Amino acid sequence: MNIADNATTPWIRRYHQAAEAGTRLVCFPHAGGSASYFHPVSARFAPDVDVVSLQYPGRQDRRREPCVDTIAGLADLVTTELLALSAKPTVFFGHSMGAVLAFEVALRLADRGAPGPGALIASGRRGPSTHRDERIHERDDDGIIAEVKDLNKQDLTVLGGDEILRMALPAIRNDYRAIETYTCAADRRVGCPVTVLIGTDDPKVTAAEAENWRDHTDGAFRLEVFPGGHFFLARHQGAVNGEILRELRALQAPVEETPALLSGRDST
Repeated sequence: MNIADNATTPWIRRYHQAAEAGTRLVCFPHAGGSASYFHPVSARFAPDVDVVSLQYPGRQDRRREPCVDTIAGLADLVTTELLALSAKPTVFFGHSMGAVLAFEVALRLADRGAPGPGALIASGRRGPSTHRDERIHERDDDGIIAEVKDLNKQDLTVLGGDEILRMALPAIRNDYRAIETYTCAADRRVGCPVTVLIGTDDPKVTAAEAENWRDHTDGAFRLEVFPGGHFFLARHQGAVNGEILRELRALQAPVEETPALLSGRDST
């Protein structure tokens, strides 16, 4: 089955139409996150870019579907979905768990001889083969909620209150299980450039751990550090959009000549 350039599916969300766009941005949400987190990114780049936000099972309108509790299983399903999209020069952007998922999907596309991303932006996540013995998914509900609030302490309003947070707990616990049990061999590498974005005060990744991404690409590597914690991108959306724009421009010359993209609408 092919997915039209103006279509949505349970997995694929397009918040703004961009059927004629020459490039694509695929956004991979964080643990417990949903496609709608990237609505502002879609608003920024569409219609010049086909912005695809992924919706994992077990949340929002897919909350009645069973969650996928391993990164490998989720990557297999996402890969199948992305293979149904038309071929366009593409940037993958993933935050936290989404960064690892983007990496795994890129590897699977290469294994299948399919066009992969022209660039991967990994936000708020240490390199794939680094390891911490984290077991947050084994905590009780209050323990998980405390962890989520701590990561979002700079802007608790994005959580939507305790009632909404508790409704999302099954997906959050599942995703923590998936990422905390994930392992990666040190020799697994993508062929595209990798740009890593981290916050100075992020308890989930140090600069040294972020440097590990360098060992997982045969392409160029860049590390950019922003003031803030795990969700630094909420405070620095303009600058993060600038990093996305940089990679989109590098994919295809015509993108550089698109007036809306060249206008620099985000300067903060």
